[in-house]
Amino acid sequence: MFSLLSTATMLGAFTALFAIIFQAYLASNELVKLTVILQHLRDLEVEIPVNGPRVAIGYGSCSDLHVRAVDFLQCNDNIRKALNATEYTFDDISNEEEFLLNFGYYFQRGAAAERFTANREMFLELVQRAKKSSTVKHHWALGGNAPVIGTRMAIEGANVLLGAKMSSKLKTHLKKEVRLTGSLIDDDDIHLILEYNTGDTWGDLVSPRANRYILHNDHHNPFLSALEEFDTELTAFEPDLFVVSGLQMMDNYVYPAGVREGLLEKVRQQMRAQSRRPRTRIHFEMASFVELELLQLLRHKVLPHADSIGMNEQELDNLQQVLETGKISLVADCNPRVAHSLDQARAVFRKLNAEFYQHSTEDSTRRPLSRIHLHTLAYQAFIVAKDGEGRWRNTKNAAAKASLTAHRHVCASSIVNPDAAYLQMDDSFAVSAKEPGAKRVHFNNRDPVSCWEETIGVNGARSIAVEICVAPVLICKNAIQTVGAGDNISGAGLVLQI
Repeated sequence: MFSLLSTATMLGAFTALFAIIFQAYLASNELVKLTVILQHLRDLEVEIPVNGPRVAIGYGSCSDLHVRAVDFLQCNDNIRKALNATEYTFDDISNEEEFLLNFGYYFQRGAAAERFTANREMFLELVQRAKKSSTVKHHWALGGNAPVIGTRMAIEGANVLLGAKMSSKLKTHLKKEVRLTGSLIDDDDIHLILEYNTGDTWGDLVSPRANRYILHNDHHNPFLSALEEFDTELTAFEPDLFVVSGLQMMDNYVYPAGVREGLLEKVRQQMRAQSRRPRTRIHFEMASFVELELLQLLRHKVLPHADSIGMNEQELDNLQQVLETGKISLVADCNPRVAHSLDQARAVFRKLNAEFYQHSTEDSTRRPLSRIHLHTLAYQAFIVAKDGEGRWRNTKNAAAKASLTAHRHVCASSIVNPDAAYLQMDDSFAVSAKEPGAKRVHFNNRDPVSCWEETIGVNGARSIAVEICVAPVLICKNAIQTVGAGDNISGAGLVLQI
């Protein structure tokens, strides 16, 4: 009996030791793999020099107040019961209970969300609570799509004209290569940024991935307050790229009759005016929209004049649904398969270009869509038209740079450390989930950005030749900041393509 116990003990110890050694072996192999991928992504990133392109970016700015969501929010029994019973997708948050329910809806899905509240008293109370809490850490940062994209592009070597108003204090956060066109103001709009990490728990809910929820009560940004001053300098600046962003601040804001339509018409006129310089490309940065009426306005006033669109997986799903069904998609898979995302991006590319060819004779300032950049947690995907004019260059390099920028921003580090990263992409992926027998692309550690050419049918016999590139993201294990990730990624991708 004693002999049997001894043998069993020895076998158990041997098994445990073997398991430890095997796990160490796997970890070592994974680290080698990540190091090889990193080196080749880095080679692609530095291969293309940036020669001071001129970039004009609108609109708006804000001061971001960051807190860790699960430390800041309390999930009481009433909220817990309500979340289990119903899905809460309020557009305009009117009270704190709606705020908590709406946060929980997106938190449990790991989906990014940005929502407006007209309840200024509640909003300021939340801001004060975050600032004064002795148990919740907080910090302030430069916010707003336009300043963040502009700062990233300035860091990468661009000269930037920024259409925004901000306080003198917030202006100190701008790079010297960013020229502010708007006048100074006394009080910046504030965005309350609720960050959470993979596996964070809130009540009974668990987040499947790192992301953020943003609440705001803006009073400058919904009116594009710097638009007129920006316009006076835009023509003389002669940009190589014009970026339109921040229009989600108009979402669910209650305007006097006709005001929002008038503001978007002025944006449209700024975009149309770039036709005097055909080499000026126009990029529209999507965001979290929940109001169908606003998205329809963007579809008719903004999208027809954009060469390029940047978005995440939630925004891609939303845009496709609006274009094809006329309905809003409030949430989508937070970790979509490559094949599914590419099918959605092709559908958007096809639909917007079909509308261009249908209406281009009526308005010569309309532009065909020639570039889509999709940024997800696991990969970067680009669809770029091969139009013979070379309007968008270096797609493979841009995909690599966007991938590395994603890791650096979320980890809040200028260095990509393989030990602090992991891959979520499979060893191969299908290029389409809809096409029977679609080819599979096998992942190559030494050539990590996969690119290929194909044609996308638009309408009738018309088709467009495109290059598609997919790059893996070395995902940050311990997310420090997710807000602003899309803006940094889009800016980094654009700077190598203009």
